[in-house]
Amino acid sequence: MNLTEHYNQLYKKSSEAILAGNYNLDAHINDASDSRFGITVLIRPNETIKANIKSVLDELKAVDDTQYYYPDSDIHITVMSIISCYGGFTLDKISIKDYIEIIQKSLVGIDHIKIEFKGVTVSPSAIMIQGFPVDESLDNLRNKLRENFKTSTLEQSIDSRYEISTAHSTIMRFQEKLENPEKLIAVTEKFRDYNFGEFTVEKLELVYNDWYQRDKNTIDLCDFYLR
Repeated sequence: MNLTEHYNQLYKKSSEAILAGNYNLDAHINDASDSRFGITVLIRPNETIKANIKSVLDELKAVDDTQYYYPDSDIHITVMSIISCYGGFTLDKISIKDYIEIIQKSLVGIDHIKIEFKGVTVSPSAIMIQGFPVDESLDNLRNKLRENFKTSTLEQSIDSRYEISTAHSTIMRFQEKLENPEKLIAVTEKFRDYNFGEFTVEKLELVYNDWYQRDKNTIDLCDFYLR
């Protein structure tokens, strides 16, 4: 996939929809009874990247502070949703050790992953930082995870919603009617090509998580360090 083209098309289509009032609100963010949980392999950007992301978050909040903004602790890149969040999933349904073994097997030969964060894009329900892997390492890892989990007998739902191929980080979700869509899109235009920096991934995390990857609801299951 050409990520630049993908992000550009997403931005054009979604920004036009938002300005026309055709955006989607997330009704579950503040729902205390939301029981959707799953397990995910993810990457967290370093502190320098998160500090740079704060600049766009501050400007977005100044335009509309009624939306849901991801705190530093929750900003991430999804490597693979092994079990996509669904209502009632709990850890006692699986053998964590078996999942760890398959992930370790999939990491053989993957000794580095480097990602550049450059620019902002939007969907009809969220604002995201654009991530660009600098080589094929992330794709190779994802393909190994797909192959190894799909040939196992373990519960998994890889690619059941869509086949993940980007390296974006969601930083804001729409939870209330937008106060000023034009100003919101103006902020995204300002940061459309902003260079948030490049980082080398030091570790991947396997976590038990809710739909929004909120730190307070996350259980760390295993860390996998890259050399």
